Amino acid sequence: MATAPALDPAASPSRQWLPRHVLITPSALGWDHGRAIAERVSRLGVDIVELPSDRVKLDLSDDPKRQYAQAKATLAVVVAPPSKRKLQPIAPSADWRVDLAEGCPAHCAYCYLAGSLKGPPITRVYANLPEILDEMPRHLGQGTITSRSATRAHEGTTYEASCYTDPLALEHLTGSLSALVEYFGGWEADAQLRFTSKFSAVDPLLRVAHNGRTRMRVSLNPKPYARFEGGTSPVAQRVAAMRRMAEAGYLVGLTIAPIIAAPGWEAAYAGLIDDVARALDGLAPDLTVELITHRFTEGSKAVLDSWYPGSALDMGPDGRAQKRTKFGSIKHVYDRDTMRALRGFFEREIARKLPFARILYWT
Repeated sequence: MATAPALDPAASPSRQWLPRHVLITPSALGWDHGRAIAERVSRLGVDIVELPSDRVKLDLSDDPKRQYAQAKATLAVVVAPPSKRKLQPIAPSADWRVDLAEGCPAHCAYCYLAGSLKGPPITRVYANLPEILDEMPRHLGQGTITSRSATRAHEGTTYEASCYTDPLALEHLTGSLSALVEYFGGWEADAQLRFTSKFSAVDPLLRVAHNGRTRMRVSLNPKPYARFEGGTSPVAQRVAAMRRMAEAGYLVGLTIAPIIAAPGWEAAYAGLIDDVARALDGLAPDLTVELITHRFTEGSKAVLDSWYPGSALDMGPDGRAQKRTKFGSIKHVYDRDTMRALRGFFEREIARKLPFARILYWT
């Protein structure tokens, strides 16, 4: 096995989120997994408030900035209701979405969850893991994204665990992702688990019997844009984590997202792809690439402006076009010329520097 390249000292140790407030509902305490989460959190020195009912309610400040900060510092251990356990298609990534949690501790100025999730941005983790796992077998072979795709059918039925959360960001608190990886590792089925992360604390996963049925993708942006990704692991850590996962036999991938067409983007993203190529030198793993350009709705922009006033992230009208979503809302995407330039650049750079990589989609 090839020797990993020397890493920047700044790439270690991994950054891990520690909530200031942990709330747990009576129903969550009725599950073994909920009690295990409470024990993990307690060992980390965080006080737990046992709620009198299953309603999660914070005594929040009237000031929007303080309200956001209080909510983002809170973890709630709850039970996922049937509506949250029901698997939904998640194009273009995977056949089905499986949620271990809702919300994320990071502070990304482009957050995809802004405007999608209702209420204060509390991170909720689910205690009823057995019920979540029970949903998956009945969907085997029923998807339309990979299981019936001419180019991706070899992936089998795919299940995405990163739609409404970053599960790796919460793993030290919950253990849910390791349990899910282990489930897939022991599931004798034509199925694959997928998750993507802007965090790098992969140590717990390296010990799990995954049997090559999980693909971990790192979500990346160049260092010049790191200021838009507050609270996440540095890019060097994420890239190093991907190599460690590949060495441990995991399928790996890149989620380059959101691609930001700011001045100097060509040099910034060329450098990022160079960094990935150096990190994977000597491995040539089964590597996929997902390319997702920056977009927003008026609703998400309003939420993000309230969360991060004064952000330098450009969400103005110049260079943008409007696109209607399947739900009828309007999304602001880059205009046709910008999209064409971006796509051509990434396809050329990836083919040249990562010739073993497979681009799954562009959006």
